[in-house]
Amino acid sequence: MTKLISIIISLLILFQSFNIHINDLVELDELIEHAQFHAEAYGDSFWVFLSKHYGELKAEHNQKHQEEQKDHEELPFQHHCHSLSLSAFVINDPVPYTSHVETISLDTGNFHYADSYSPLLGDGLFQPPRYA
Repeated sequence: MTKLISIIISLLILFQSFNIHINDLVELDELIEHAQFHAEAYGDSFWVFLSKHYGELKAEHNQKHQEEQKDHEELPFQHHCHSLSLSAFVINDPVPYTSHVETISLDTGNFHYADSYSPLLGDGLFQPPRYA
């Protein structure tokens, strides 16, 4: 069951990356009906039909057949999604940093370390390393 769910989610992500929506899959019957209309009326093959509606012949076909504009709007994959990403790089002249930072040296020697010989620590698991 988990494999089936992971396959379905993977396919959903794949379809979304190709910008395919659920309503596009529902409108596939409109695509088939319009392709059959082109085959009967103009004698177009399926590849010529795709070229007229999604490829290089699209502009010419839209100009010649304005009466089919309503049918063309109902075809799947006709949504237009545009995303724009602008990056602006501003290069300024560096301003010289003129403040002076004073450093304080601590030579007092107040550091003291004393080993803990408490019997509470014992010879447990966590002991510091020893010299060999």
